[in-house]
Amino acid sequence: MKHEALVRKWYVLHTKSRFENVVTEGLTKKSLEVFLPKIQVQSRRKDRKLLIRAPLFPGYVFVKTDLNPYQHLEIVKTVGAVRLIGNKTGPVPVMDETVTSLQIMVAGDHTILTGSRLKRGDRVMVVNGPFTGVTGIFIRYKSQGRVVVNIEALGQYAAVDVDQDDVEKIPHFIP
Repeated sequence: MKHEALVRKWYVLHTKSRFENVVTEGLTKKSLEVFLPKIQVQSRRKDRKLLIRAPLFPGYVFVKTDLNPYQHLEIVKTVGAVRLIGNKTGPVPVMDETVTSLQIMVAGDHTILTGSRLKRGDRVMVVNGPFTGVTGIFIRYKSQGRVVVNIEALGQYAAVDVDQDDVEKIPHFIP
């Protein structure tokens, strides 16, 4: 059996929804190098117009590890951690240059534009507003930050028009 020296690389760790800070803190307490890129966004609260720091990639943090069995277990045992992103052969590392670029981008106070996060056919959940908790299928973007979501009930579809910030994609997991 061929033994390779364990090399520390960056990996993407999927977290439970809104657990990015908890996971980052937990991994830091375990003396692991972790990176949670955050950007300034406007608060979703309707009563205030605050700028808050929110994860650039909701539901994901970067962790640098050599994936030795003990460390791998410690990472996935962290409260809020789901799994390391990879394929059938195991976790797939992210290039150091990618993480360095992200660190440089979020270090400044410049506006960072992100691409559209939803595609037609994505399963989504409404997380804010009168339709909170409703799941459906993303149909399209409308003007002025609105989106159209189809909701199936009793074998029929009803389309609702909601604020794009009130909708989150439901991750699709392949076991």
